[in-house]
Amino acid sequence: MAKKSLKKEALEYHSSGRKGKIEVVPTKPYSSQRDLSLAYSPGVAEPCLEISENNDDVYKYTAKGNLVAVISNGTAVLGLGDIGADASKPVMEGKGLLFKIFSDIDVFDIEINETDIDKFVETVKAISPTFGGINLEDIKAPEAFEIEERLKNELDIPVMHDDQHGTAIISSAALLNALELANKDINKVKVVVSGAGASAQSCVKLYISLGVNKKNIFMFDSKGLIHESRKDLDKTKKYFQQTSENVDLIGAMQGADVFLGLSKGDLLDKEMIKNMALNPIVFALANPDPEIDYNLAIGVRDDLIMATGRSDHPNQVNNVLGFPYIFRGALDVRATTINEEMKLAAVRAIAELAKEPVPDVVNEAYDAKSISFGPTQIIPKPLDPRLIYWVAPAVAKAAIESGVAKEPITNWKSYELQLKKRLGLDNKLIRNLTSKAKRSPKKVVFAEADHYKILKAALMAKDEGIAEPILLGKKQRIEEIIEEYNLDLADSIIIDPRSDEQIKKRDEFAEILYSKRKRRGLTLYECKKMMRERNYFASAMVETGAADVMISGISRNYRDSIRPALQVIGVEDGINKIAGMYILITKEGPIFFADTTVNINPSVEELVDITLLVAKTVKQYKIEPNIALLSYSNFGSNEGEDALKMREVAKVMHEKYPEITVDGEIQANFAVNKDLVSDFFPFSPLANKGANTLIFPNLSAGNIAYKLVKEMSQSEAIGPILLGMKKPVHVLQIGSSVREILNMITIGVVDVQNRK
Repeated sequence: MAKKSLKKEALEYHSSGRKGKIEVVPTKPYSSQRDLSLAYSPGVAEPCLEISENNDDVYKYTAKGNLVAVISNGTAVLGLGDIGADASKPVMEGKGLLFKIFSDIDVFDIEINETDIDKFVETVKAISPTFGGINLEDIKAPEAFEIEERLKNELDIPVMHDDQHGTAIISSAALLNALELANKDINKVKVVVSGAGASAQSCVKLYISLGVNKKNIFMFDSKGLIHESRKDLDKTKKYFQQTSENVDLIGAMQGADVFLGLSKGDLLDKEMIKNMALNPIVFALANPDPEIDYNLAIGVRDDLIMATGRSDHPNQVNNVLGFPYIFRGALDVRATTINEEMKLAAVRAIAELAKEPVPDVVNEAYDAKSISFGPTQIIPKPLDPRLIYWVAPAVAKAAIESGVAKEPITNWKSYELQLKKRLGLDNKLIRNLTSKAKRSPKKVVFAEADHYKILKAALMAKDEGIAEPILLGKKQRIEEIIEEYNLDLADSIIIDPRSDEQIKKRDEFAEILYSKRKRRGLTLYECKKMMRERNYFASAMVETGAADVMISGISRNYRDSIRPALQVIGVEDGINKIAGMYILITKEGPIFFADTTVNINPSVEELVDITLLVAKTVKQYKIEPNIALLSYSNFGSNEGEDALKMREVAKVMHEKYPEITVDGEIQANFAVNKDLVSDFFPFSPLANKGANTLIFPNLSAGNIAYKLVKEMSQSEAIGPILLGMKKPVHVLQIGSSVREILNMITIGVVDVQNRK
């Protein structure tokens, strides 16, 4: 992404709408006066009195047990350095967001304007009763070591400085698996470390706990080897001092088994890699530029096992593999600390998970047929949904076994189910689709490129590596918008279908349309005239392979946007009806709504076709559809045209497609509430499941329902997704936001990939 474009987009992201990235949301009813009297005075006095009698009841009556403080003084923020407490706040909010989406942990970010160690520690101690755990973040070394150590000793809740231990835990898991693949003994390997800050020191300490011999570790800071002859070493660095020959980095790399880099980019060269031992292991973790380029390094040695901090290379050492789940496990047993045993348990759980067969959803996200344990899979992918129920239980068990858990878990199966239920809070669908789209970007033609939102979304898709934009419209107008808004799209293809330059192409496309519609009332002359219109021209580009996906509809009627695609491209073989589907992203996971845009009053046969089409699409997203056929009636409780229609659809589906989980007619509240349907209709296939896919009896019901839910719940919507077309065409709703357009581009690109 261009730096200028990234800056503008990042600032817009953080400032648009509600400022910042997080908010506090009530978890109890508050609509009535009675609710408020229970939430506050006089009712709130009762839990206060209970807690005053038994302090542990604070975990029973308040949010403390699921609340973590992300605390910083802004002295070592990302790659930005000492920028101060206020400037660190966007990062701390971001960390809170990651806690929430990956492990359902609530966060208050706390920025403390204090660099004095004693005052900082006292401040954190003073506010600690609010929290169930404390995540220290972006505090510079060596102060970070003392701050963490003192807080761990003086508080009875989990405390962890993620900058130190996060990378240590993930890279340790990678090290165990890399050593196994390289057939090396951890007690004998020679380890060279570039960097001596908080993260590097923590990594090396954990490596030693795993069995690396301290005598075989050569750690370098900006002044050279940490060696006993140096007089400038503080007490933390002295622990790592080498007593053998004082060598430079080039000399140390001779015969080295492992290199760990947490320093700066382009520090290593080809010769250093060549001079390493057989089956070398290189963890070049400097960001954004590793100590040696990934492709350069693997080009030197075919026996090399390598990891970086980057998402565009295999084996990304990403702290998000660890901290959400470590705190999850610690909070769930009310651990009084995060000790060495818990960290090592996380290391081993992450390492073992990397050896397990990878679920299809992960393969799909990374556009791989079968990711498996090996040199390019020594740690799990960050999008692996199994991390929460592998790592959190391992940490919890270690806390119990090491005697620091106040509320031990006894039913581990039930605990695993609880953790899986929390996964709905993390919108993995969009992230997985985006990751998959990036693996094989496609040519996307925009029929309304003379619109700022379209150009902005096209730029974002281009910068994300999702799409190669093709812009249709008056060239001068498009270029004016690009210049006015400083959009980096100058190198994108711009086509004006009405220009003289496109006469030959229009004639070619007109012949295609004429061949399909000459017996449906169209003349060749009319077809040529139609090809001056951008929706027809764009459809023809997709039909001929000049583009892979068509996006249109932001400024015109939905049906008028679909018609050209239907005439030029047509519907998929074996499909009788196209349909429109929306995906609403909720706290419980994605819910699919259909038909919401196309069919006004479908018949029984048409609803069966729509149901099958939706089921097929949902499965392509690696989600098992549980389908509810909605009505105002529950299994014959009322009669009427729509109730009878949906009842008949259910009968057909049960008889002809028993492998699909579907039932109806059923009211919407029962359909989405698995407890309700289980209590009243235990015979239903939706009992104990609840529906994630909703089929409506007519367009009016579907369109009204998704718009109401979207606006009233503030759920994110993806759509409308056009189902049943022979080639990918997606028609936007008038007034779609840039984000909604980008989501549709992503869906379109994944659609192409799935078809191939």
